[in-house]
Amino acid sequence: MIKITLPNGAVKEFEGTSVTGLQVAEGIGPRLAKDAIGVVVDGELKDLSEPIGRDAKVSVVTAKGGGGDDANAMYLLRHSGAHVMAEAICRLYPQTKLAYGPPVENGFYYDMELDHKLTVDDFVKIEEEIQKILAEDRKFTRYELGQKEAMEKIEKEGNPYKVDNAQRAMEGDANAVISFYATGEPGRNWEDLCRGPHVPSTGRIGAIKVMSVAGAYWHGDESKQQLQRVYGVAFPSRKELDVYLNQLEEAKKRDHRVIGKQMGLFTISPLVGSGLILWMPKGALVRQELEQFMREELARREYVPVYTPHIGKVDLYKISGHYPYYQDSQFPTIKMKERDKEDESEYLLKPMNCPHHIQIYAAEPRSYRDLPVRLAEFGTVYRFEQSGELNGMTRVRGFTQDDAHLFCTAEQVEGEFRSTVQMVMHVFETLGFKDYECRVSLRDPASNKYVGEAANWDRAEDTLRKVVKEVGIKAEEAKGEAAFYGPKIDFMVKDVIGRKWQLGTVQLDYNLPERFELEYIGADNARHRPVMIHRAPFGSMERFTGILIEHFAGAFPVWLSPVQVAVLTISEKFNDYANGVLEKLKVVNVRAEIDLSGDKIGGKIRRAREQKIPYMLIIGGKEQEQGAVAVRTRKDKDLGAMKVEAFLEKIVGEVKTRALPVE
Repeated sequence: MIKITLPNGAVKEFEGTSVTGLQVAEGIGPRLAKDAIGVVVDGELKDLSEPIGRDAKVSVVTAKGGGGDDANAMYLLRHSGAHVMAEAICRLYPQTKLAYGPPVENGFYYDMELDHKLTVDDFVKIEEEIQKILAEDRKFTRYELGQKEAMEKIEKEGNPYKVDNAQRAMEGDANAVISFYATGEPGRNWEDLCRGPHVPSTGRIGAIKVMSVAGAYWHGDESKQQLQRVYGVAFPSRKELDVYLNQLEEAKKRDHRVIGKQMGLFTISPLVGSGLILWMPKGALVRQELEQFMREELARREYVPVYTPHIGKVDLYKISGHYPYYQDSQFPTIKMKERDKEDESEYLLKPMNCPHHIQIYAAEPRSYRDLPVRLAEFGTVYRFEQSGELNGMTRVRGFTQDDAHLFCTAEQVEGEFRSTVQMVMHVFETLGFKDYECRVSLRDPASNKYVGEAANWDRAEDTLRKVVKEVGIKAEEAKGEAAFYGPKIDFMVKDVIGRKWQLGTVQLDYNLPERFELEYIGADNARHRPVMIHRAPFGSMERFTGILIEHFAGAFPVWLSPVQVAVLTISEKFNDYANGVLEKLKVVNVRAEIDLSGDKIGGKIRRAREQKIPYMLIIGGKEQEQGAVAVRTRKDKDLGAMKVEAFLEKIVGEVKTRALPVE
């Protein structure tokens, strides 16, 4: 008998020495079996048809309502979509040599060598072939060959890229078998060297679209033959594809790089360097308001501010363990020899703040009465991201984290961790992110990536699970995604057009206090290790601001808007009165601008709306006589005439309460 444990804890028994994922689904119910496209066995995604020859924990993957929410379903659809697109291209251009075709975050791509240079005009023909393959609903059939037989087959096909793939798959494993997938019958239908897994048949992919083509090199080596990288997307249904395509169009309108330039929020100078953000005055005002909001929260929660340098000795990061783990993404070290010394010192632009905060904790003796110690800093760090990965404010090389590190006793851990999670939730809700969930990132015990004792890891992971359950956040677990020193919670937020962003993180760490030999004196007068919590609700001021720009399409809430009010005159006769209104706004700290140009009022309103200014105060003869202003919103809603004092009370209240836009 095979015992299968389902996600709800129920156990089903199946006769024989093995059972397939499809049989498990059928054992649960016919509807599930109909919708199933794959199965997760002990955390590993598998084909629905693959035999399970042991007792295991199993969950069935379906594409119903997938739409990008189920990572396993989307992986299967995208991986299978890559095969279908590749087959379609091979049908049209038989001399195609396929290289590599993985699923990626928003779809899939396939690198290939073609004599024919693909253009957007070819996409229609490719998609017509794709539709035929989907309609044929051929099974994805897996088969395996021994190394000798597999290499003979691949070499006979004359594709050097597949030969290279197969050789890499066999490296270090003399017993490895090589797997292939045919869309249909092996030897009769199209097939590809592949590890899998895939959906059961081509017809289970609801919709595929070819998105773009770009140049690529085999293994990124520019000395090799240039390939063409064809990108595509796959979804469970045409409806979900249409939603995605509409989302892309809306995203173009909200591109923070375009809006940031139009509104004068930030710039990037090639003389300063790629990925290094220059905050312009209006963007700096947005950042200043976000920082002030966070500082108020920190004060309420009894954090204390600290400041640390932008560089540190390499030894600091070697002790912390960051240096080897971040070696590929950090700036080169700076070697310095002091004039009066022989020895050469080696420094590093800091890639993270935590080792610096640890030194502040360690600078003086600590008692259990002092704990928890909560150190907070808007600390700038540096990572040398690859140029192809840089993207405006959302992927940069220098960024400022709203970073904090808490040092507490083991008994305080749960309460402190819960408080940090609740703080992140408060930040999101204040800024209008109502749809969010979290990913609980755990270690993979089989990996040697992680440091520290297993017992500490188990205790930390149990605490995360408990807190997430208590605060009521929808959560999924991600085995193998923990930081090397401890498990963490990453918050996944949906913006107003449905895109998911990873924002905010809280990490629990038993290991860095051990590495730095941190101590406090307990009530028993003995020395104890504190536990450390890493916490950053915004994550990065640059990335968070870029996402906010896109979430609000530049139309920030009043309290965040760099300019909150535009005072607009109908003619120069009312300039003196308008300047008086401007002064009253400034007295109550409302950020306001005045347009005294000779343009018609329609042009002035249009300019203010283009700058996403929340309120426009239009001033003419009637307003001057009544001591009033005519109020319009950036959405062109006419709020009518209001006494100046009444408008001041209204806008000051919105700023004070950090009200969200209701236009």
